[in-house]
Amino acid sequence: MSRTKEKQNEIRVVNIRMVREPSLYSETPVSTPQDVMEVIAKEFATYDREVFGILNLKTNGQIINMNVCSVGTLNASMVNGREVFKSAILSNAGSFICFHVHPSGNPEPSEEDKAVTEKLVTAGKYLDIPLLDHCIIAGGSGEMFSFKANGLMDEIRQNMRSEICER
Repeated sequence: MSRTKEKQNEIRVVNIRMVREPSLYSETPVSTPQDVMEVIAKEFATYDREVFGILNLKTNGQIINMNVCSVGTLNASMVNGREVFKSAILSNAGSFICFHVHPSGNPEPSEEDKAVTEKLVTAGKYLDIPLLDHCIIAGGSGEMFSFKANGLMDEIRQNMRSEICER
């Protein structure tokens, strides 16, 4: 067999592993939206585009790490469940909190934000890695909207239970 033929049939072997980056955030446990605000809002409020990330948590609420899953445009960020859960699984997270930036300065969730949250709650249920909160940070001011503090997490979970009962 020629060497050229060997190269064409070559199957590359890859490894997937997490690489530690320099620490940016506190290791203080997060249990309230205010805790999340203290950890991430100052940094992310300065971004001029939508950035979507997650905080992977131990079972006691201590932050394992932070992962930026998507960097978008001025008013949109593509959020893919596979990218969100990759670091949660590799980190052996007990739960996670997602966050993203609204560069417009308005922290109110859009319908797309609500749909993404529902998708991540559903996926987290099946993977046994629950989404605890989704926090939206207003660009410039750092003001924050918490799905949990505003009752939207409970509403999403209640809607999921209703849909299951209807089936």
